[in-house]
Amino acid sequence: MLAKSGKYTIELFIDDNYSEDSNDNLISYDKVHLIKSELLFSTKIGLKIHENDKTISSAIIGSDGGGTGIDKNSHIIEDDRIAVCCSDSIFCLSIPELNLIWKTQADQSSCFEIFKFNESYIIHGEMEISRLDLSGEVMWKRSGADIFTTEKGTDDFEITESYIKATDWENRIYKFDFNGKLIE
Repeated sequence: MLAKSGKYTIELFIDDNYSEDSNDNLISYDKVHLIKSELLFSTKIGLKIHENDKTISSAIIGSDGGGTGIDKNSHIIEDDRIAVCCSDSIFCLSIPELNLIWKTQADQSSCFEIFKFNESYIIHGEMEISRLDLSGEVMWKRSGADIFTTEKGTDDFEITESYIKATDWENRIYKFDFNGKLIE
């Protein structure tokens, strides 16, 4: 996936074949932001920053947890940084250097989507809905009776002017206010 940030083009892609211990990786990254773990990463995401069709920086991120993909809601690009869902965590990297600013585990399993809300981020996770401040600190996390997705995987999460609406696997609807309080 390609996205723009001012004069930069940002490329995000899944690189599940990357191994930190291998000399045979297809891509060599400038920065490696993989947590130390005995587990195999279910998702590794490569990022490249291009300026005038030239790659000026690259990084790979990875964390424990379930698999995640890349789509229009799996990352947020701001003037000087990008926040990306990767497995159970949100990674915030500087633009254009791709230095790690912070990493926060925002869900017990997988972070599906991230949304900017005022001066914070709201995360649609598989097990939890959470809100992080701009420094990556958890403001609150809430879970439900089942995972926050539906069998069809559509219409399962919405942010309205008044509340956050999440639907679980059994089609139970949860409405949270922006302080994380269950209102319905």
